[in-house]
Amino acid sequence: MRNLIVFAIASLFVANAAFAADSGCEAKAVSKNGKPLTGAAKSAFMKKCEKEAAPSASSCEAKAVSKDGKPLTGAAKAASIKKCEADAKK
Repeated sequence: MRNLIVFAIASLFVANAAFAADSGCEAKAVSKNGKPLTGAAKSAFMKKCEKEAAPSASSCEAKAVSKDGKPLTGAAKAASIKKCEADAKK
């Protein structure tokens, strides 16, 4: 029973974080006169905003270098790219 309660609370935190990340573009979707965008204008704005917010793989891949300046390979490269993308989403 205790595990179920802990799982439910953790799920709420994860869901809240997902909605908070999405609301950034939603909050910016306003016209020049301050009214919320609707329809096709909102769809186009949201698509552009989400595309710009997502980290590009090439930028994270370019940052995947060792302390010596040599490109990382294998698991180290994968971990570096994963961390870079996670940091970019914050």
